[in-house]
Amino acid sequence: MLIQVNERNGKAIQTAIDAVAAAGGGVVRLEPGTYPSGTLYLKSNVELNLSPGTVLLGSSDWQDYDDFDHPDQPVTPEGSRKCFIAAADAENIAITGTGEINGQGPCFYDRNVPDDQFFAKPPHPRTRMIQFFNCRNIRLEGVSFMDSPGWTMWLCECSDVFISHIRIIGCQQMINNDGIDIDACRNVTISSSFFQTGDDCLILRAIRRKPDLPAICENVLVNNCVLNSRCQGIRIGCPSDDTIRDCQFSDIIFRGRGNAILSFHPVHYLRKNCTGYASISNLAFRNFNIDSGAYPVYIRCEDGIELRGIRDLAFENFQVRARHPFLLQGNAGSMLEDISLNNVSGVIEDTTPLEISHVRNLKLDRFGLTSGKGDKKPLIREESPSWETKF
Repeated sequence: MLIQVNERNGKAIQTAIDAVAAAGGGVVRLEPGTYPSGTLYLKSNVELNLSPGTVLLGSSDWQDYDDFDHPDQPVTPEGSRKCFIAAADAENIAITGTGEINGQGPCFYDRNVPDDQFFAKPPHPRTRMIQFFNCRNIRLEGVSFMDSPGWTMWLCECSDVFISHIRIIGCQQMINNDGIDIDACRNVTISSSFFQTGDDCLILRAIRRKPDLPAICENVLVNNCVLNSRCQGIRIGCPSDDTIRDCQFSDIIFRGRGNAILSFHPVHYLRKNCTGYASISNLAFRNFNIDSGAYPVYIRCEDGIELRGIRDLAFENFQVRARHPFLLQGNAGSMLEDISLNNVSGVIEDTTPLEISHVRNLKLDRFGLTSGKGDKKPLIREESPSWETKF
């Protein structure tokens, strides 16, 4: 079934989605034009298609959005349940086309700040652009996702996700406008896409909805993408997460002020009554071209954090220019294990190319980073009683 929407408002779009779903599935196509809207609910077997020249325009008023409310999803990151396009317990859903979804993100912040600073967060909740929970067989293709007020996409407990040829672009003075948060998902492919965000571009998480409820993020494949972030290009996990494993990133270009790849586990990210729980393993990063204003790779566990492990990480074929070195820093209770750096070259604009502590079984092969920043210091002689100084 195909329904073409010409009436330019969110109510008409939702009516079409409901009708297509009731008929067993099909396509809702938005004809060229601008469609102001609040929250929309995507349903099983429905493809939302944005024709060239289409702008699905999110309201600039946070009160026009519904809360994403699901009995199995009690977690509320960033203190907000507001969302623009939502789906729960759905299958065979898609957003396609070459149109644009625009969240008018800057309108949600206090922008009265210096040009180089993040906008100030408002007292009211900010909206996520896409929030899918417990969905299967998702396809996102071709669309531009512009200026989400909060996380652009939060995919939670989803499987069989195919994302290609999309653009996620957000003003880099906005904080918490992540690109795609892949949370406890399985079988996710992201390819041939462009990301430019103030916060992290791609994030792997395994957030436990309850302390005793397992969460696993696995089988994620990302390739042929360009990332530009003021924070991180790729973020892997937080200390109270569950299991992140068997994921690959390849053929990635990173440009930005932030870190290219980060897995940071600080005390202030811990859940209450938790000293750490995450298990991160079997991740591969291959064929990266990095120009970073911070760290190319930053893997760190603060003292006192006790994870189940960070192990089997491979970094291969890296061409790097960065301000700070590769940093691999575990602690006595959370050793990093089986880390390999293979064919890594470039320039670090710092005093050392590599900082390492608490790493078990580190393998270096063709590691060619150079560094040399620092001021030349004058020789200072001090009087000494040693007989050697008398010559």
